[in-house]
Amino acid sequence: MKVLIAVTHLLGTGHLSRALTLGRAFADAGHQVRVASGGFPAAQLNTDGVELLQLPPLRSDGVDFTRLLDETGTVTEAAYYARRQTALCAALSDMQPDILITELYPFGRRSLAAEFQALLRTAHAQPRRPVVLASIRDILAPPSKPKKATQADAMIAEFYDAVLVHSDPVATRLEVSWPVSKMLQSKLRYTGYVAPPAAMPHPLNAGRGEVLVSAGGGSVGDALFETALLAAAQMSDIPWRLLVGGSDATDRIARLIAKGSPAVIEAARPDFRQMLPLAAASVSMCGYNTALDLLQAGTPSVLIPFDAGKEVEQGLRAESLSPLDGIEVLRSSDLTPASLCAVLNAAMTSPRRATDGLLFDGATRSIEIAIGMAEGRA
Repeated sequence: MKVLIAVTHLLGTGHLSRALTLGRAFADAGHQVRVASGGFPAAQLNTDGVELLQLPPLRSDGVDFTRLLDETGTVTEAAYYARRQTALCAALSDMQPDILITELYPFGRRSLAAEFQALLRTAHAQPRRPVVLASIRDILAPPSKPKKATQADAMIAEFYDAVLVHSDPVATRLEVSWPVSKMLQSKLRYTGYVAPPAAMPHPLNAGRGEVLVSAGGGSVGDALFETALLAAAQMSDIPWRLLVGGSDATDRIARLIAKGSPAVIEAARPDFRQMLPLAAASVSMCGYNTALDLLQAGTPSVLIPFDAGKEVEQGLRAESLSPLDGIEVLRSSDLTPASLCAVLNAAMTSPRRATDGLLFDGATRSIEIAIGMAEGRA
């Protein structure tokens, strides 16, 4: 079958990473997959088996998701949005997919509602309408106003066959972060977490015994990196490695190196997941993909949830994980070199936590649900 996944990441790369994991799983199962990506390119992500369609890219202006910037760094104008919408709808009309998946929308990306709604109307106008699914992570940014949940419900009721919730309901249900109406409840399909297979330890022992510091694909992690450099000087008996992502990583790495720390500072690595099982500890934010990597690897972890602006998603996730062995949570307002060293030592001296017990086969289950619904329409 033919599958089209529409996704736009605006700050980090987590949304695109999850969409590509889902897309690769469809491709591995023998289906034709196209991922239409509306965020900035992320060359470090794995696109094996997936046709990646790059739309004219957008990014948020820092944590202001209502102010979007184009590829020149200027505020996006109507003509630029129109180019995106035309390319997105043309991709659907050209492909004639059996399954259409929108990542996050209509639970988020409200600033891009016009293009998503145009895509949905185009899908419903096809001679053979695709099965239409929303794909969402375990925890959403709670709606700031009741009408946002009502508007999402209206979109789901009008256009969608089901909502794929990429969570293990034993651990986290959607109600933790989003009001679930009776109608929405009937559309929910819990899949388990969408994660690639657990990584084997690095064949060259990269990362062994190190503290690995990562912060996604944007500049929002700079304060964490700078604090980590000072903490590394206080824990000089353990090697530290900072992995810096984002399109401007080269400049940011140069600024960090100029501070003269003994820590290794380099660009984000595609073999990061293989390094985690060997690491002494991980220091990171608490995005969906990072959390799953840590749960699969069992690495002692310090989580510093991203909470700038009105962001609460990562804080909710970190709170849900904090009872597990070897996981410590440090709020960004409490982040200092001394506090980081203290919680890092606590994480490393805790019992090693088990890596089983949660459902990580969300991609496989998502395929079963989607294909089953598409076959039921044949």
